[in-house]
Amino acid sequence: MADRSAIEWTGATWNPTTGCDRISQGCDNCYALSLAKRLKAMGSLKYQTDGDPQTSGPGFGVAIHEDTLDTPLRWREPRIVFVNSMSDLFHARVPTSFVARVFATMVATPQHTYQVLTKRATRLARLAPDLPWPTNVWMGVSVEDESQARRIEHLRNVPAAVRFISAEPLLGPLDKIDFTGIDWVIGGGESGPRARPMNPEWIRSIRDSCIDAKVAFFFKQWGGRSPKAGGRVLDGQTWDQMPDNRRSADSLATAT
Repeated sequence: MADRSAIEWTGATWNPTTGCDRISQGCDNCYALSLAKRLKAMGSLKYQTDGDPQTSGPGFGVAIHEDTLDTPLRWREPRIVFVNSMSDLFHARVPTSFVARVFATMVATPQHTYQVLTKRATRLARLAPDLPWPTNVWMGVSVEDESQARRIEHLRNVPAAVRFISAEPLLGPLDKIDFTGIDWVIGGGESGPRARPMNPEWIRSIRDSCIDAKVAFFFKQWGGRSPKAGGRVLDGQTWDQMPDNRRSADSLATAT
């Protein structure tokens, strides 16, 4: 898991923790939960901890993997790294001390760019003042519809070089979202056998809002039974915009 990734907006994945719990409707058809079940059956050592069957599942209980903390130090070439594609770093069961150690590794490897994504924006906001925020760490929150807009408010107060929103799976419009202080938006439909459909106008509205606000926009997929079932073309083109590190080290020191 800690190597090359097929996810369109990243280059590698690194999972110092695995496992999670469903907390909102965006989690209902979680790909990581299904994958963890398969990996447990295959005997993968990282996926032998079971979670609560009401919110998690086989192989998807939160587990800490100290032996992976130095993995990025061994990568010779710079990479864009999605942190915890199989977990949430800000889950309540991940000790604060371990979160700090993950950040220490990111600080120690400035050649890599790290993309950290969470649904636990409240805990993120609580821990953020005590964490280092080097310019190679991008911080994002998942927002599947307007009911989760409060996550963005918490993100705005995090002094990350890049703040981003993952609107995937997009389950409703985000017409009322203020993109002030946001640098990048990833949007996409759900995939899998129980994929819920995405209204094309929802993603068009996000794209248009990003253009107006000069926010980088990345359209990942239409979704369907498989991630590539519907393709990635939106109104005749692909949208693969990536953010700039817009906030300097000096401005990060005073960001609120």
